[in-house]
Amino acid sequence: MELTANRGRGRRAMGLVALVASAALALTACAGDNGGSTDGSGGGNDGGDTGDLSITFIPKQLNNPYTDVVLGGGEDGAEAAGFAAWEVVGPLDASASSQVSFINAETQAGTNVLVIAANDPDAVCPAVEEARSGGAKIVGFDSDLNCRDLFVSQVVAKDVALIQLELISEQIGGEGEIAILSATANATNQNEWIAFMEEELASNPDYANIELVAKVYGDDDDTKSFQEAQGLLQAYPNLKGIISPTTVGIAATARYLSTSEYKGKVALTGLGLPNEMRPFVKDGTVTEFALWDPAQLGYVAAFAGMALADGSITGAEGDTFSAGELGEKEVGADGIVIVGPPTVFNADNIDDYDF
Repeated sequence: MELTANRGRGRRAMGLVALVASAALALTACAGDNGGSTDGSGGGNDGGDTGDLSITFIPKQLNNPYTDVVLGGGEDGAEAAGFAAWEVVGPLDASASSQVSFINAETQAGTNVLVIAANDPDAVCPAVEEARSGGAKIVGFDSDLNCRDLFVSQVVAKDVALIQLELISEQIGGEGEIAILSATANATNQNEWIAFMEEELASNPDYANIELVAKVYGDDDDTKSFQEAQGLLQAYPNLKGIISPTTVGIAATARYLSTSEYKGKVALTGLGLPNEMRPFVKDGTVTEFALWDPAQLGYVAAFAGMALADGSITGAEGDTFSAGELGEKEVGADGIVIVGPPTVFNADNIDDYDF
């Protein structure tokens, strides 16, 4: 796997989402301006001086527009929280074992905090446990893992599932066949949302006339997601709607629908970036979709990592910590920190957002 890293002191402020997103897309490294180490080292922490602490973000994959925004917020959070050094490393593909070598490298470097979005909740754990035994604190974000100190979640998982079901139901008139085009088959967040959708479809009488006929996986790859969308329409000629709870998948599916005979006939919703989805909303391919502020996810994860590293919290339920400009956050059950609610985007408000 190719290693791609960004190191140094961030210079962006957390203010408007637009500023965070545009800077995040560049993901350029910048040199330290306070003499802090940028080599991922700094040794252990005893709860005293935090001036030499380091943090590394390991996303599911690099070169993903959604991930770029999350990581931009993470870099801002790392600076605001007081880390001396930070970097971003990770694979170019979202496979189950692709993150292990990066975790091992950070363990060898003595990195104090690892923030990980797992491609598989268990595949990374042997490497993560070695890092933990060396004193590193582990924060999961975006996609959970079964070996972390706490997990920073975008929103309550069930709320994400329910908003997508509500949107697709409205768009297909409450009846018909639907399909789900997800990311990877092992992605923790995707599978949790899908499980809640299936549970709601089976138990809620409002959805009694909606049938989930297929679940397919585009592996958060644009080309594969496009092909999977095409395959769904060919395999299910009566399909009324598609839910794609992944920003790569929904954009690829929208691109396919926009130039196909199915435009205006097959509804599409899910989780997308406003800047990527804007043309498809404007041309009528997509009516409504949802997401949260991705930059805030990375920002809160950085502050959570600092709170763990300096001993302010242990990750136990009821622990609280400051998340800078986003205020105080509380650790809930199962070590989960919730950032904020999802937003629904449509033709009326999509021009109000820039990320």
